[in-house]
Amino acid sequence: MTEITHREELVGTGELSRLIGVPVRTIRFYCDEGLVQPHRSSGGHRLFDPAGVDRLRSVRRLRALGLGLAAISAVLDGTMSITEAVAAEQAALDTELGALVWRRAILAAAQDAPPGARATRLDLLATVGDPHSAHDGLVTFWQRLLAPASASVFEGFVVMNVPTPPTDPTPEQVVAYAELVGTAADPALAAAISRQLWRSDPASVRHPRELLAGISEACAMVEPLLSAHVPPRPGPELDCFLDAHATARHELDTPRFRQHILSGADDFDPRIHRYWELTGEITATTTAGAALQWLRQALGQSRPSERTDGET
Repeated sequence: MTEITHREELVGTGELSRLIGVPVRTIRFYCDEGLVQPHRSSGGHRLFDPAGVDRLRSVRRLRALGLGLAAISAVLDGTMSITEAVAAEQAALDTELGALVWRRAILAAAQDAPPGARATRLDLLATVGDPHSAHDGLVTFWQRLLAPASASVFEGFVVMNVPTPPTDPTPEQVVAYAELVGTAADPALAAAISRQLWRSDPASVRHPRELLAGISEACAMVEPLLSAHVPPRPGPELDCFLDAHATARHELDTPRFRQHILSGADDFDPRIHRYWELTGEITATTTAGAALQWLRQALGQSRPSERTDGET
């Protein structure tokens, strides 16, 4: 602070520019934006008191951190702390960096495409230009299929089975994500996965919410077996799966019922396998699709002893 400000005299824009090292035009801009309220001389010139000088120094420091004018105004007015403002700026910067990293991977994927397949690759990559929108599209895909599920079951499913865009993707991961999004856009896939889940016409299930909860529980039981490479076999995991289906339909677990569950869907639809294969590649974890396939194979090996009247 110079002697003139110690005497609490007002300084003009030019002297203030020299005091704090900010161009005159920038000071005027800050004034026009309301960050500083200067006094006015009889001739209409801007004049600044010591508080105004200190405020402009604070503006300069906060701008050096990259904060926007709205955040700076909130800090100076006391409605936001510097810590909060810096954290918000860091979060925004992380988002921008993530978008740039994703874009770089898309460009690399486009560049790596064989010349004869470049147009097809570009069409595919166009579906994931905005990775967050692409992820939202996958969530919406499953919301339609799992509409009866409770919020907790659905949220758990999304965490396990709907890949979030990788934060530092390779070109191959971007292509896989784009193919996953494209696969989910095929109406035939939704129909095939619906049959895989319900094992029949969904209308035959009296308690769909309870069935989805039971399937979720059975898949969770299978997950560690998949991780340990345990081959499919009858056991408590299959019992949980069959009990969920039987209870939801008000039926008994009979050989006829098991055959119905076993053959009630086209488990060999290539679109289903490709969707879950891509999901597993991106998440690097086991998926509900892999668990359902394990349960189906275990069911194929089961030899139920229970019979209904008249069955042989």
